[in-house]
Amino acid sequence: MEIPEQRFAVYSVTFEKYLRVASISIVFYDYILTLPAEWRFYRSQSSFFHMSLACVLFILIRYFSIMTIVVSDYGYFSTTHTLQTCQRYYLVAPAFKVIQAMISQAIMGVRTFNIARRGRRTGAVLLLLYLFSISAEWFSNMFHRTAVVFDGNCTSANTGKILSAWFYYLVMIVYDIVMVTISTMHLLRYNPLSSRIQQLVRVLIYDGIGYFIVLSVTNILNLILYRMGSIETQSAGASIGYAVTWIMSQRILINIREPATQRLEDVVIGRPTLTAQDKVMPGLPSQFEPRKHSKCFSDSRSPIDAESRPKPPHDSKDAELDIRVNIERSVAVD
Repeated sequence: MEIPEQRFAVYSVTFEKYLRVASISIVFYDYILTLPAEWRFYRSQSSFFHMSLACVLFILIRYFSIMTIVVSDYGYFSTTHTLQTCQRYYLVAPAFKVIQAMISQAIMGVRTFNIARRGRRTGAVLLLLYLFSISAEWFSNMFHRTAVVFDGNCTSANTGKILSAWFYYLVMIVYDIVMVTISTMHLLRYNPLSSRIQQLVRVLIYDGIGYFIVLSVTNILNLILYRMGSIETQSAGASIGYAVTWIMSQRILINIREPATQRLEDVVIGRPTLTAQDKVMPGLPSQFEPRKHSKCFSDSRSPIDAESRPKPPHDSKDAELDIRVNIERSVAVD
C-alpha cells in the first residue's frame, strides 16, 4: 500500500510543477499582450500624483499578482529549505493570496456600485459584504496552517476540517455570485436609446458573467483540492488561481476603459442645434454645451446611465469607473 501512495505523491508533485510552469507562461504572455493597454492607462492620467481609481486598481492587481506568483513559486521550486527555514516563510504566500483576492474583489465591488447608480443603500450593503468577505478570507486562509517541506521546497497546507482554506474559496464564490447578480440585474433594467449603448450594456453583462464563470471554476477546483486532497497536494491549483484572478480582474478594467469609450464616442454627448434662446442671448452658457473634461476624463470614462437629466461632474478620483450615460437633448424653439 505504501508504494502506490508514494507514486501518487510523486505524480501529484509533478502535476503541480506543470501547473505552475503553465501558469507562469500564461501570465507572462498576457503581460506582454496588455503592455499597450497599460501604457494608455498611464498616458491618460493628468499626473503621477493624481491617478484615477481605475488606474490605481490596475497597477495594484497587475504588480501585486506578480509578487504573489514570485513568492509562491520561490517557496515551491526552492531546494534548500529546511523545516526551520520554512517555519519562517510558509505564511507569506497565503497572505499574499488574500491581498490579491482583496484587490480583485474591490474591482468587482466598485464596478457593481457604479452600475447600480451609486445608491447609498446599495453602497452600504456592498461595503459590509466586502468587509465580511475579507475578514472571513483572512481567518479561514491563515487558520490551522502548517509548513510542508518536500525535497527542499517550502509550501503551506491546512489541517483544519471545518474552518480551513476550502472555506476561503467558498466565500470568494459567494461574493462573486452576489456582485455579478446585482450588476446584471441593474444592466438588464436599462432601456438603451441607441444600438451602440445597447451593445455596450451587452459587453458589460458578458464581462461580468465571464469573470464569474472562469473564477468560479478555478475556485471550485481549489476548494476540492483543499477539502479532499492530501497535505502534499492541497496547493496544486493555487498557481492557476493566482493567474486567473490577475488576468480576469485586469481585463475587467481594460474592457471598461477602452471598448466602452470607443463605442460611446460621438454618441452620448453631441453639440445640439442652435436654439432661439442661443440666438437672442448668445452670451449665456447653455446646459447643453459639452462639458470640458481633463485629459484623464476624455480618455477613460465609460458612462452608462438610464437617466436623461444631466449629472454634475464627479471628482477626478472617482470618475474613472463611473458607469453612466448622460443623454442630453435639445429642443429648438422657433
